[in-house]
Amino acid sequence: MAATDIARQVGEGCRTVPLAGHVGFDSLPDQLVNKSVSQGFCFNILCVGETGLGKSTLMDTLFNTKFEGEPATHTQPGVQLRSNTYDLQESNVGLKLTIVSTVGFGDQINKEDSYKPIVEFIDAQFEAYLQEELKIRRVLHTYHDSRIHACLYFIAPTGHSLKSLDLVTMKKLDSKVNIIPIIAKSDAISKSELTKFKIKITSELVSNGVQIYQFPTDDESVAEINGTMNAHLPFAVIGSTEELKIGNKMMKARQYPWGTVQVENEAHCDFVKLREMLIRVNMEDLREQTHTRHYELYRRCKLEEMGFKDTDPDSKPFSLQETYEAKRNEFLGELQKKEEEMRQMFVQRVKEKEAELKEAEKELHEKFDRLKKLHQDEKKKLEDKKKSLDDEVNAFKQRKTAAELLQSQGSQAGGSQTLKRDKEKKK
Repeated sequence: MAATDIARQVGEGCRTVPLAGHVGFDSLPDQLVNKSVSQGFCFNILCVGETGLGKSTLMDTLFNTKFEGEPATHTQPGVQLRSNTYDLQESNVGLKLTIVSTVGFGDQINKEDSYKPIVEFIDAQFEAYLQEELKIRRVLHTYHDSRIHACLYFIAPTGHSLKSLDLVTMKKLDSKVNIIPIIAKSDAISKSELTKFKIKITSELVSNGVQIYQFPTDDESVAEINGTMNAHLPFAVIGSTEELKIGNKMMKARQYPWGTVQVENEAHCDFVKLREMLIRVNMEDLREQTHTRHYELYRRCKLEEMGFKDTDPDSKPFSLQETYEAKRNEFLGELQKKEEEMRQMFVQRVKEKEAELKEAEKELHEKFDRLKKLHQDEKKKLEDKKKSLDDEVNAFKQRKTAAELLQSQGSQAGGSQTLKRDKEKKK
């Protein structure tokens, strides 16, 4: 009997039985809490928005601290993602917080591909977690989870409508991360303009099919507050690390010539609502949604690309071993096919090379024969020329010898005549 069939029968045969007394497994929630507190938690926030919208200031205000970071400029050639991780401690709970900022977003003339580095970064974190899951020896309990749990999308307070860059970017990100849109520096527009701007943003998001994160209402303990807060999206926020004395209290606020804007005053902005929803009420749900929804979607698509399926063509469940064996056999078949193709290609290239070498050898032999014949012809010409020169030298020598002989005979004849004349004179 297959293991899946056995597991199905075990699940179907489950019965509820009463206990005769206290056993003690009701302490499991306490054990889970203690273990979680000892291990600590992690939370990763992605801040997307144009330079100068107060992303760093809002993070400092949210977590009531001063995060170190270099201010971004408007001269970046492209969008770069800068990640910083901090260890925070509140009471006995530790939090490893990672803040990822999009440096240079919206600063280029051509903004067509501004979203691509963000999508690639999110996918890279999913891929890293998937690779850790697929290892034979996994250490997920100590693995630093870098998947993005919440994306705070900062919208410029124009008071008109969303920019095309904002719509395109949020549309590309909504299936990969929990998007919480916020209107940055909301004190730049009036309350009436802000109300109309919120309605306009919500309408544009719905008409363009952008899915933003909705605070969960399935838990009765937070259903009412989350349902109310869903109606306030997008949050209009103000950030400030300056503390001013208002009345008898020191409060975070922004001082203007016309008055003071209090960050934590809900009549002035939605900062408190954002902090409640993001940190104090729904942080665990954001982590859970990232794992069960966005990461599972990425994992499923990635495994389907690799050829893994849940069912066969007959709608019967596939086991991982069967899928692995099928993929292994398919891979071995493809490997053998490629080896055969490479062998045939190698043989073909060897034959072509042999033909080229034979042709080159033939040309060399022909060239050698031509040079040899040319050498023989030149040698024969030289020998004929040498023979001709030898003949001319011999003829010259013969003429020279004959001339010398004639000269000697002439001188002898002249001498005898002189002697004869001398004798005649004496007589």
